[in-house]
Amino acid sequence: MSWFKRKTKGITTSTEEKKDTPKGLWYKSPTGKIVDAEELEKNFYVSPEDGYHVRIGSKEYFEILFDDNKFKELDTDLESKDPLKFVDTKNYPDRLKTAQTKTNLKDAVRTAVGKSKGKDLVVACMDFSFIGGSMGSVVGEKIARAADYSLKKNIPLMIISKSGGARMMEAALSLMQLAKTSVKLAQLAEAGIPYISLCTDPTTGGTTASFAMLGDINISEPGALIGFAGPRIVRDTTGKELPEGFQTSEFLLEHGFLDFITQRKELKNKVNQYIDLITNQPLRA
Repeated sequence: MSWFKRKTKGITTSTEEKKDTPKGLWYKSPTGKIVDAEELEKNFYVSPEDGYHVRIGSKEYFEILFDDNKFKELDTDLESKDPLKFVDTKNYPDRLKTAQTKTNLKDAVRTAVGKSKGKDLVVACMDFSFIGGSMGSVVGEKIARAADYSLKKNIPLMIISKSGGARMMEAALSLMQLAKTSVKLAQLAEAGIPYISLCTDPTTGGTTASFAMLGDINISEPGALIGFAGPRIVRDTTGKELPEGFQTSEFLLEHGFLDFITQRKELKNKVNQYIDLITNQPLRA
């Protein structure tokens, strides 16, 4: 068993010869497929092995949707306050600061305007990394202001939902955002300005109960979790066993809650194609 014995004591590899393995070199999808991180990025963060759509944030969606990734961000300085003096395992202001430091975001949504296939588009995109994409006063206000901008400039609006629902730290103030955003979208509808809703994984709670399901066209990515309450709560409330995959985008499409499901690489083309159809404009190539 001499091959298990170290003949030379100490580490003999020089510093110059050492090689570090960078973090994030590989990605493992929930189905167990291993994908090179660089290849994943080039493929719009979709696993080429099994088509799994990896969760991404506003940074990546803006890169996908806006021409040359050029856009003007709106209302960048809005931050949540703590009118209820809410405390759970930590103070709400401390939780906000932790989330802001960790994500480099002000809150759970970013709004921007830019060219998409040559025409102006306003996009509000939620970030799940910020307190689970929860909808508080800032989320509702920024979406409302984005709708106002669309209304004033006569520009189509797109909202990308990715949320665990209303933010409990803001209680009723959070729930009020459902009504506020819904009213603004109704104003867009009256003005004949297109609103596209994209539901991504996950879209749940008050988000689903308001702006996520109010689009002129409601679309989704493959395999996204979409629902109001979790499966356990629905099962306990109804007292019935649930159909397999009943909260997936595919199930919702089959039952009429969605208009279509699109692969992420086709998202930009599909969104603008339907905007052209809605507005009765020539289809862009």
